[in-house]
Amino acid sequence: MPAELRSFHHSAYSASRIAAARSELRLSVSVCLPARECAGTVGAIVEALGVLEARGTIDELVVVDAASEDGTAEVAARAGAAVWQQDELMPELGPAHGKGDAMWRALSRLRGDLVCFLDADTEGFSPHFACGLIGPLVCEPDVWFVKGHYRRPIEHEGSLHADGGGRVNHLTARPALALFYPELAAVRQPLAGEVAARRELLERIPFATGYGVEVAMLIDAWREVGVGRIAQIDLEEHRNRHQPLSALEPMALTVLATIARRLEHDGRLAPADAHAVAAHGPLERPPLRAALGLGPAGAEARASSAAQARERIRAGAA
Repeated sequence: MPAELRSFHHSAYSASRIAAARSELRLSVSVCLPARECAGTVGAIVEALGVLEARGTIDELVVVDAASEDGTAEVAARAGAAVWQQDELMPELGPAHGKGDAMWRALSRLRGDLVCFLDADTEGFSPHFACGLIGPLVCEPDVWFVKGHYRRPIEHEGSLHADGGGRVNHLTARPALALFYPELAAVRQPLAGEVAARRELLERIPFATGYGVEVAMLIDAWREVGVGRIAQIDLEEHRNRHQPLSALEPMALTVLATIARRLEHDGRLAPADAHAVAAHGPLERPPLRAALGLGPAGAEARASSAAQARERIRAGAA
């Protein structure tokens, strides 16, 4: 019988349960927030995550800023996060090409055995977003990749619609996965920015640099570890800013081009179609392990470095 997607609710994973389990397993956890013009929300998010850091649920909290002009970096730093500018990570590659590129570059410096990415524009953020994503990786056997899902309310003509947000997700990403990758059709929010995974897996997959990064990670993680090692977590409700309708068409095109590039990789796309995909798809970064030349020796060196970092954290010197 083929494996099925595993689903959980965030309430199963308290901060104290995660802290105890990861201490026993000797796992370190990094939380990373890619951010662009998020000064109004990032401070409260960092403060909430700082509580988890103090309780031993996470080890590292980083905001990767996209040269925001609204003071995002300053707000995040005052709230207690380490702040990196995306263009200063791997500067030899030139300016970063969007959110996915920032995530890929950050991965080269994040210390955790487990890495959790969260949106920096979430309104009314609660620590359960991080706990829900990290929990299955720590507490459930053989989970390698976790996607969040939620209701995303939207206001329209003066009325609040409880599940009306995420239009590109509902009208583009999910139908495309149902057609071309039916094994992933049960993933409720393939475009959700809330995702966590084992570092080992993230280093083995390419990163789309633009808006398609989340769906690309999902498909590539499925290729690497199979649907049985992927989980989705119910985070209940997520509120953030909505894009105007005029901005959704290029987003949808990017998502389709990102999926089509994987069809091309699978040999399921004709050469003429592949040429069109190349014209519209975002730049993709190769698997970080390959980009950094991390063969077995490099992997061992990184493991040793991570172990030393965990010892420093436990000793209170990190």
